Amino acid sequence: MTLTPSHIIEYLFCPRFTYFEYVLAIPQHEDDNYKVMRGRNLHDERLERNKDYLRRRLGRSGVPVTEKYTDQYLTNDLMRGAVDEVLGFGDGTLAPLDCKFAEYKDKVYSTYQTQLYCYAWLIETNFGQPVNRGFLVYTRSNNRVVEVPITDRHKADVMRAAEAIFDIIDRNLFPKATKHKARCVTCTYRNVCIK
Repeated sequence: MTLTPSHIIEYLFCPRFTYFEYVLAIPQHEDDNYKVMRGRNLHDERLERNKDYLRRRLGRSGVPVTEKYTDQYLTNDLMRGAVDEVLGFGDGTLAPLDCKFAEYKDKVYSTYQTQLYCYAWLIETNFGQPVNRGFLVYTRSNNRVVEVPITDRHKADVMRAAEAIFDIIDRNLFPKATKHKARCVTCTYRNVCIK
């Protein structure tokens, strides 16, 4: 078994998510959510339309984009994921670019950042080149592109989370709940979780 960025995001939301979904095998029924499905469909359409488009420059540094790999399915020992675009820059670095069916409201949500951190780890593992930034395209804000810095610490945090998830699954551990009790209100497992 390997993890996806969604597993990491769920674990960071609350470690008990991992326990309920992967130890007790209680599904969360995400496919029933209209916005999730609509976003996935628009996402696939956008990828197909933009296969041949190469951005010339991107981000604050102004370093030219020299290559693009579209819809890359990448894996390592702990994780797997499909990156919308892997961009190569003239300075020898790479960066993930991820399209979001969302509006940009002057804030990059932590879930989007975590997804980019996961992709950075996968890209470095598979391409052997450094990743120090990622990009989000907000399709509902006229395809606005937002740059997100990525540090070694971000990638290490994702690796530690992956190891903690496997520890919960392998040892059937019932972890402590999140300290952020407001999250419990919207959690799909709120009816089965011990408060």
